[in-house]
Amino acid sequence: MPATSPRHRRWTSVALTTAALLAGLTAPALTAAPAAATTTAYDDTYYAAALGKTGPALKTALHGIISNQTKLSYSAVWDALKVTDQDPANSNNVKLLYSGISRSKSLNGGNTGNWNREHVWAQSHGDFGTSAGPGTDLHHLRAEDVQVNSTRGNKDFDNGGSSFTNSGGSLTDSNSFEPRDAVKGDVARMILYMAVRYEGDDGRPDLEANDSINGSVPYHGRLSVLKQWNDEDPPDAAEQRRNDVIHSSYQGNRNPFIDHPEWVESIW
Repeated sequence: MPATSPRHRRWTSVALTTAALLAGLTAPALTAAPAAATTTAYDDTYYAAALGKTGPALKTALHGIISNQTKLSYSAVWDALKVTDQDPANSNNVKLLYSGISRSKSLNGGNTGNWNREHVWAQSHGDFGTSAGPGTDLHHLRAEDVQVNSTRGNKDFDNGGSSFTNSGGSLTDSNSFEPRDAVKGDVARMILYMAVRYEGDDGRPDLEANDSINGSVPYHGRLSVLKQWNDEDPPDAAEQRRNDVIHSSYQGNRNPFIDHPEWVESIW
C-alpha cells in the first residue's frame, strides 16, 4: 500500500478525533504511518551489502558503505553549500534550512543579514569542531541565517517552543529546537546519518542518537521525535537532489535514510 501524504494524515487525524469527541469518547493518540519500503537505482550496487539486513547488522553494513568518503576542508564548505543548498526557484540564492528564507549566495559570512554554516549535529555534541570529516560533512552542514543559527545553538531537537525573528515557522525554548514542518524529516535523516557514519573507528567519538535533551558528548536527541519527523516529512525532490549532488560532486557517499527512510525504523 502506498504511503499516505502528510496532508492526508493530518486530515485523517482531524476526522477521527472529531468523530471520537462527538461519540463522547477519548480521542486516540495518532501517529504518522511508518515510512514505506522503497527501491532505488543504487540498491543493486551501492547498497548491495546492506539489502536484506535489519537492526545492528544493517547499521554496520551501512557504516561500511558510507564511510568511503572524500573529506572537504571547512573553507571548501562555503562553495559547496552554494551548490547543494541552491534555491530551486532562484539559482543566485541559497535556501536557508530552518528559516526557509532565500538569500543571495554572495551574503555568506558572520554578520547580521549573512548566512553561515550550520552544523545540524551540533559541534559540542560530537567534540569534532570544524575538522575534516564530521566537522565538514555536507550531509549535516546547511546554509542558515547567522542569527537563526545562533538561536538554535547546540540545542537538541524536540517539539515545542516559541517563534523568534526569521523563524520561518521554527520554534525554540530554553533547551530544544523544533525546525519548520517542511524540513523536520530532513533534520531527522541528517542526525541519523551522522549516528551511522561516525562509529568511533576513525579516532572520532562514536556518535549516537538518544532520547534525551541536552545529552553529553557524543549524543544527540530526541530519537523518538526524530523518528516521528522522519515518518511525517518524507524525502522530497530537493532533499533527494541534495543527496545526489553530494554523492556525485563532493563526498562520494550518500545519506541512506534519504534513499530508504524505512531503514530508520529498522535500525532504531
